[in-house]
Amino acid sequence: MKKYRFLMLSAILSLLGSTFSSCSGGGGKSSVSVETDTTFVTVRDGQFYIGDSVYRYVGTNFWYGAILASEGRGGNRERLGRELDRLQQIGVSNLRILAGGDGDEGLASHISPTLQTAPGVYNDTLLRGLDYLIADLEKRGMKAVIYLNNAWEWSGGFSTYLEWAGAGKAVNPADAGYPAYMAYAANFVRNDSAKALAAAHVRNIVGRENSLTGRPYSQSPAIMAWQIANEPRPFAQESMRPFAEWIAETARLIKSIDPNHLVSVGSEGSWGCENSLDLWSEIHSNPEIDYATIHIWPYNWSWVKPHNLTDSVGTAIANTAAYITDHHKALAALAGGDRSKIKPLVLEEFGYPRDGMAIAPGSPVTGRDSYYTYVFDEVANGGKLAGLNFWGWGGYAQPAHETWQPGDDYTGDPAQEAQGLNSVFASDSTTISIIRNANARL
Repeated sequence: MKKYRFLMLSAILSLLGSTFSSCSGGGGKSSVSVETDTTFVTVRDGQFYIGDSVYRYVGTNFWYGAILASEGRGGNRERLGRELDRLQQIGVSNLRILAGGDGDEGLASHISPTLQTAPGVYNDTLLRGLDYLIADLEKRGMKAVIYLNNAWEWSGGFSTYLEWAGAGKAVNPADAGYPAYMAYAANFVRNDSAKALAAAHVRNIVGRENSLTGRPYSQSPAIMAWQIANEPRPFAQESMRPFAEWIAETARLIKSIDPNHLVSVGSEGSWGCENSLDLWSEIHSNPEIDYATIHIWPYNWSWVKPHNLTDSVGTAIANTAAYITDHHKALAALAGGDRSKIKPLVLEEFGYPRDGMAIAPGSPVTGRDSYYTYVFDEVANGGKLAGLNFWGWGGYAQPAHETWQPGDDYTGDPAQEAQGLNSVFASDSTTISIIRNANARL
């Protein structure tokens, strides 16, 4: 009954949306406060709520959703409908998505097409794709966490803004390696011009009016949270202080445009803060950051090796448990030990490769299933995690190449990753069953 009441409220609000007035991209405050719409996700007593009901979720990463929702290159609304139908069937209603990519196309390991092709210049077809996706999620009663920037090159982000700001040609790790890329990207939070360009993008997206519903994004019940960036990092010791200041400035900017929705950082945790739990705690102590995020990658972080993915799941689980506990304790310290004031903790990105580093849909996922079962229990059993988004949903994609090429189906793995390695496909029956069962317990 609660589900149908929720959907009914969303439908009513969609009908009312055309009566609300706001200028597209104007960045003014919403004319309707959060108190008038009980379908917004809120935080109180240390938990997420929708109305008077506690909201805990097992969701997924669906970074390419807005591209798929467009009517242009890369778009496929028929597939989008099938994917969302399937996700709803297995209880997944929370999606973490990218607003859109930035910069030049045709770059190695870079998504295509891009939303922002030059500073403040947008692909209108992709913008309408984002509108369509949000409107469709409203109808379905689903929620989205939308990230607005990226520390990594695969969608543009930090390096593109630096190049646009005159800091020299962006370093592509596909050519120069990640150490060179990180040394370049470390300049983002110390470059006022680059940060100003990123802030303008925040204003344009967060302040946008949906062309299909006539409703400002700030009033959409489909948006759970705006996220400052995907895995924002200082990338260098000397950037740590400017990084903390930039996080605070961007959170304040988002809240000034949209006071209705939650704001999160998108941080990996101490791993993304130069191994400083203190820095992670500081950026999450900001009152305009509503909840805390961590990411965990057992293979990428060398907790497991390609030859022992199945045999070393226990090691991955032990390290994961310790990482979650360390960050939860840090949040408790920020709250002075008052459980009702601890900000919710979300593991919003984690992945585990297929057995033997295989990539084909339907190939064995013994190690992944064991790892997922443990992590999901941290949410379904009311543990330290308030929610999670596994990485990532590949659904009905049929990868054509090991490395993504323009025209290939989008998977959960962006262009710089082996296509299918960390993706959950619709044909992965054992994993699908674990996801469905976890959501049923919620």
